Amino acid sequence: MIVGGGYVGLYTALQLQKRLSRGEADIIVVDPQAHMTYQPFLPEAAAGSVEPRHVVVPLRRTLKHCRVITGAVTAVDHAHKVASVQPGEGQPEQINYDVLVMAPGSIARTLPIPGLAEVAIGFKTIGEAIYLRNHVLSRLDVAASLTGDDATADAQRRRALTFTFIGGGYAGIEALAELEDMARYACRRYYRNLDPDLMRWVLVEATGRILPEVGLDMGAYTVRQLVGRGMDVRLNTKVVSLAGGHVVLSDGEEYDSDTVVWTAGVKANPLVTHTDLPVDDKGRLRCTAELQVVGVPDAWSAGDCAAVPDLTAKEPGTMCGPSAQHAVRQARQLGDNIAEVLRGGKPSAYRHRYVGSVASLGLYKGVAMVYGIKLKGFPAWFMHRTYHMSRVPTFNRKIRVLADWTLAFLFRRDVISLGQLQHPRDEFQKAAR
Repeated sequence: MIVGGGYVGLYTALQLQKRLSRGEADIIVVDPQAHMTYQPFLPEAAAGSVEPRHVVVPLRRTLKHCRVITGAVTAVDHAHKVASVQPGEGQPEQINYDVLVMAPGSIARTLPIPGLAEVAIGFKTIGEAIYLRNHVLSRLDVAASLTGDDATADAQRRRALTFTFIGGGYAGIEALAELEDMARYACRRYYRNLDPDLMRWVLVEATGRILPEVGLDMGAYTVRQLVGRGMDVRLNTKVVSLAGGHVVLSDGEEYDSDTVVWTAGVKANPLVTHTDLPVDDKGRLRCTAELQVVGVPDAWSAGDCAAVPDLTAKEPGTMCGPSAQHAVRQARQLGDNIAEVLRGGKPSAYRHRYVGSVASLGLYKGVAMVYGIKLKGFPAWFMHRTYHMSRVPTFNRKIRVLADWTLAFLFRRDVISLGQLQHPRDEFQKAAR
């Protein structure tokens, strides 16, 4: 049983399909969603460069020799090798297994900030990416439609055109840069009565740097690029309150914002605490370098929910970071190890030196550090697309994403807002009353 259909779950199942013959094992994959989301493409999906359906990989279509259950695992009793599963509809059921792979991934790491749950949105799912695209464009519609020149209309316009992103990691920077790029293009092309400079894009980061994975100087370069595009970057700043969309920062700044995006890190899925498996002080499953859960037979894990020793690190005790780069490679090693153990062999240790990182800063703009080589601008953007094209699962999705990019290059950017998707039953409910 594989709990989770993300990077680790999908790639482990694919590797087991490849290594094990039909009838040698039954593979069960359980996830609340019927698809895997390739998260590095979420910013481009939000900006309209990639069709949202092409960012997800359907599990049933891809895992042809696996049993896929669309439901949520609520608890695992490994001592008796049984998992409690709650389907999308119907009664919960108990599923027995012989070998367990815990790969539920991570969730957003939040803080007890007033108003956060009510006004903010994350950026980990395709639904959130689609919502943000429609929401940002709808704010432009609202601002362009306000005709009054009084103080009330000005305040409404400023609120609609203020976009706040909290967190300076990859998700926050790429989402901010791609959506700002799209909104500025839309203003210049289609909102003739709306000055693009009226928009305010704010990045709030609690530490003194952004994108630590690309190094201090490339992070500083990214800040200069964002500031040069008119964005307000607040380093060493924390959010005090978001109540009612009124943003209060620790540096004393206060303003109203209709759009608040929370991308301030992730934490292991709390499901791992609803098991009888050992966890560390960060709520991750304690694993060996062979990706086995420490001291527990027939239990394996990898990815964001697992504390896996980094054998390439200089400092002993260092764990692999929560990145897609590690998750994909760990999953393939995990599939190989399980197949080897089932056939009486010994598992191999996971060892991978971090290659580097790439980030998109909007169309034709990027930053990267790969094997110590620093790139910026168009070369970094091109490397970003090339790398993720090679990593997105299945040949089908590679071709579809490439076709999206080709069409986007040949034609103008599509900036249509499908706002009715946010509340699809509103029109019918009005008519039925």
